[in-house]
Amino acid sequence: MRDSLESDRAEFPLRRSVAASAMGNATEWFDYGVYAATAGYLTSAFFPGELGTLGTMLGFAVSFVLRPLGGMVWGPLGDRIGRKAVLATTILLMSAATGAIGILPTHATAGVLAPVLLILLRVVQGFSTGGEYGGAATYLAECAGDRKRGFLGSFLEFGTLAGFVGGSAVVLACQVILGSEAMYDWGWRIPFLLAVPLGLTGWYLRAKLDESPVFTELSEQGDRDTPPAGLREVLTTYRREVLTLVGLVVALNVVNYTLLTYQPTYLQRTLHVGESTTTAMMLIGQVVMMVSLPFFGRLSDRVGRRPMWLVSLIGLAALAIPMYWLMGRGIVWAVIGFIVLGLLYVPQLSTISATFPAIFPTHVRYAGFALGYNVSTALFGGTAPLVNEAVIERTGWSLFPAAYMVAASMIGLIACAFLRETAGTSLHGCEIPEAEPVPVAAQR
Repeated sequence: MRDSLESDRAEFPLRRSVAASAMGNATEWFDYGVYAATAGYLTSAFFPGELGTLGTMLGFAVSFVLRPLGGMVWGPLGDRIGRKAVLATTILLMSAATGAIGILPTHATAGVLAPVLLILLRVVQGFSTGGEYGGAATYLAECAGDRKRGFLGSFLEFGTLAGFVGGSAVVLACQVILGSEAMYDWGWRIPFLLAVPLGLTGWYLRAKLDESPVFTELSEQGDRDTPPAGLREVLTTYRREVLTLVGLVVALNVVNYTLLTYQPTYLQRTLHVGESTTTAMMLIGQVVMMVSLPFFGRLSDRVGRRPMWLVSLIGLAALAIPMYWLMGRGIVWAVIGFIVLGLLYVPQLSTISATFPAIFPTHVRYAGFALGYNVSTALFGGTAPLVNEAVIERTGWSLFPAAYMVAASMIGLIACAFLRETAGTSLHGCEIPEAEPVPVAAQR
């Protein structure tokens, strides 16, 4: 009985760390889910005219412009002062910017000032998000045990989809309760305003956290034993690691933002169904993905990270075009195609938090992750909806999003060839994690 109590006490801080990390990710992706599900309403409110949809997609893409800058600021700061303080700050900035969208004037009342203010708030979101994801994944990876990093890290992505699903579900509920006319008039504001209490809850959880044990150990060693850290150190000493991360993130985020963010607009264009039906279809696929995340995370602890990525990338490269063709056959086929691609994507999604932080040693982990991840995301992730919409608008080729996913997956396969296997390895110290798992006895 006493052993059980001691075990529960030991597990409680870890559970709290998982919950606090996932909550921040949920806040970030709640915004993306709401923005994607309300794209039609935002077009009407802020970008009236023939190119309105492109304006809305530009509003989505522009939030990624400052993500690399945010990573350059927050990443080195997190390596100097700690993960906890930076994470508590970024979640407040994200939720405040998202909530402010809900009180913006529309184009009808403020003219061109309205879309300008929307874009400025999206830039603030991008800057804060530049330190959010890399920090949360780094913190969680450093808190999790070496043998459970994949399983526990998958809950960060559970938070991602929970936020995205939550945002879409709130929009769907508003659509059903308020109706189309009220949603276009004022109802679209409600989901954005809900980000404020969500962010405050996440901030409270993070403020109560202890610092990551890996960072604490490094800090206690003192400056004499710690190599110089910062962006220059990352770019000069760890170029291979940064480029490997960039290539993997190209594949990860082109699929992510095409499949999860652009998809509602795509389905409305190809199937000509209403907003609420599209939102419901997306929710079904996203819930299936969310439920499967912990299973794939645990599997990666057994078979390794590289096999998971290889299966996912090869599967997406082979099936993206057939599944998008299937989506055009009708609503039921669209749901099936989305679920198939979603399940092929989950082996990547579930292992991000275990794979990416382990690419770098402790003293540059936050900075290296934030820099490589955000530069790649800004160039290829956040722009994916805009690129998809622009190419379809110009060419009429409805299968372009699938072809874009195939090309990104091929880049990911090249990067995967340079990825070290780190399942079971220790993240302690200032050396790149070893390729061989640490002995079981050393992990206890």
